[in-house]
Amino acid sequence: MSVTAAEPAQFERILLASEGRPISDAAIDRVVELARPGDASVRVFSIARVHGTQFGMPNPGLLPTRKEWKEQREIVARAVKRLERKGIEADGNVIGTRKSTKRILQEAVLAGCDAIVMTADPDRNRLVGDFLWTQEPQRVRRKAKIPVFLVGDEET
Repeated sequence: MSVTAAEPAQFERILLASEGRPISDAAIDRVVELARPGDASVRVFSIARVHGTQFGMPNPGLLPTRKEWKEQREIVARAVKRLERKGIEADGNVIGTRKSTKRILQEAVLAGCDAIVMTADPDRNRLVGDFLWTQEPQRVRRKAKIPVFLVGDEET
């Protein structure tokens, strides 16, 4: 099905993803805007960041703390609640990983999503951006095979 400028794309399932930052109201509004025409359901997904490995092995000191897990679960729960209040069917999940781009794209495939929406900072120079965790949404957009909608983070 081709989409013309007059006819917006209709999605069946949308992934609202976060690499750990709070999900903005603008991102929720964008998801609602995309979900309404096709009566799409939404999967809210967030990453609890694993900070790396030590000597090539996972180390408990580098894993997310209980507080970090709780924060991510609250971010997902708030987003699901806001979406459900707007009449959108939603569920959520939190995963701990070092490779958030890869995991977000895997989650989109596993959940059968045909679009991804993320809160994002403004684009940076790609050379500098590859070293910044805040540029994760841009990496997702570059690697995704489905449409990715980046919504500006109004807090910055």
